[in-house]
Amino acid sequence: MATKYQTTHEVAYYECDINQTMTFPAMLGVAIKTSEEQSAQLDRGPDVIAGYGLTWIITSYHILVTRLPKVGEQIQVATQAKEYNKFFCYRYFWLLDEQGNELVKIEAVFALMNPETRKVSSVPDEIVAPFGSEKIKRIKRYPKIDPITNGQSLPYRVRFYDIDSNQHVNNAMYFNWLLDVLGYDFLTSHQVKEVTIRFDREVAYGNLIDSHVQINEAQTLATGDTLPLQTLHEIKIADITYCEAVFSWITV
Repeated sequence: MATKYQTTHEVAYYECDINQTMTFPAMLGVAIKTSEEQSAQLDRGPDVIAGYGLTWIITSYHILVTRLPKVGEQIQVATQAKEYNKFFCYRYFWLLDEQGNELVKIEAVFALMNPETRKVSSVPDEIVAPFGSEKIKRIKRYPKIDPITNGQSLPYRVRFYDIDSNQHVNNAMYFNWLLDVLGYDFLTSHQVKEVTIRFDREVAYGNLIDSHVQINEAQTLATGDTLPLQTLHEIKIADITYCEAVFSWITV
């Protein structure tokens, strides 16, 4: 069984938005730091991975939110690298309250990339062996992200501090572009319940990107099933899509 690692974190005010709840970049930052701590403990830190001529990248997230952590709250952050196949590693994260109740569940899909060629590599078994991950043949599928057919957009420029040590935009930063386009009124009256986000291409320093959004109102189907309020998102440069996402929301 895959090894589980857990730590605690106090939610700081600078990790929260005007709603006094933790932002997605902050949550993902804390989650990734926890995975890095586990990797270092198992002697699989970045220096070891660099010895293979590789570095980790994240290709997608699937996130389920019961409620967002609040400013000043003491939370537990747990992670487990459960499965892997030839090209992808599936790592899970849980943000829990002090009583151990699940607040947020994050499924992250990792891949190994050669930083010189910028090409994805197959996963050597010896890299993941210490995590106790199960080797699987299938590629896991997440909810479909429909293309935008009738939306609006805002332009953004990629700044120096958007770039991480892999020389491309840190994945957590995409959430700022994706959500900001929704505006103040929407973001202060709605809470995310589910997110699927896929990173298709790398965005570089100085790029001018357009953040596109389409709002699909909640609706009741003829079957009686209810579709939640959803927002579809795309990050584009000209006509090329670099990132796409779908968010499900509730009104608060």
